[in-house]
Amino acid sequence: MRIGVDLGGTKIEIVALSVDGSEIVRRRIATPAGDYDGTVGAVASLVASVEAETGQRATVGVASPGAIDPSTGLLRNSNSVVLNGRSLKRDIESVLCREIRIANDANCFALSEAVDGAGAGESVVFGVILGTGVGGGIVVGGKVVPGRNNIAGEWGHNPLPWPHAGELPGRPCYCGKHGCIETFLSGPGFAAAFTKRTGRELTAIEIATAAERGDGEARDALGAYEDRLARGLAHVVNLLDPGVIVLGGGLSNIALLYDNVPALIQRYAISTPVDVRLVPAARGDSSGVRGAAWLW
Repeated sequence: MRIGVDLGGTKIEIVALSVDGSEIVRRRIATPAGDYDGTVGAVASLVASVEAETGQRATVGVASPGAIDPSTGLLRNSNSVVLNGRSLKRDIESVLCREIRIANDANCFALSEAVDGAGAGESVVFGVILGTGVGGGIVVGGKVVPGRNNIAGEWGHNPLPWPHAGELPGRPCYCGKHGCIETFLSGPGFAAAFTKRTGRELTAIEIATAAERGDGEARDALGAYEDRLARGLAHVVNLLDPGVIVLGGGLSNIALLYDNVPALIQRYAISTPVDVRLVPAARGDSSGVRGAAWLW
């Protein structure tokens, strides 16, 4: 039996999978706000309760925001700031009395979709999170590629490729730079661009809904978003040449992206035509926790 834990800022989710990937147990609780020790204890309690219910001892994988610094073993770059600078892996191992595997949540998302999701059967899969931030994960041959510094797949903090004059220097990013892909393609970035362009304040999903209903300003804004997404993904195609790109996160629910972005990628990729599929996640919100289980 494999156990996966998705450690988020507001919720902790756990799933137990059988050998064939079928779901045995799933639970979700609120994350103890601002409480590191409480968070570690909550993970341990969830694992213990699932193992007691199933009568089986399991391997444990954890999906976490941020990444483990390989030189120190401490977590860094997490938007759940209470985890930063803490030895999360070692602390969970201590209370569970076993080795665990831990990976960035975008990597776990990509792994889930590569193993038994929308990317199953492909040798190279790129998983994309389009939400409050922009993340990515790389899976090759069914294995996550974390990179030497555990930052592989962080395409959201590269500059937007082939920028237009009006896109320079770009909005400031929390990472300290300007014009990162995340500042354009995240939900807040998309909404901010729309407000700057129109003076109207709508969420990213509201803009997409308005575009589908024929709103001209929303359609123009979504068209600009699609072109920017295609430019960012064309860079990924040029570097990794994936067979499939799987989208997750709130903005992955915008159906028009799958109609329009693939043709735009062809415009920007170095070799045309390129054979790459752009698809929504098959496992939806379950991909992160399932991917954590598949780390073993």
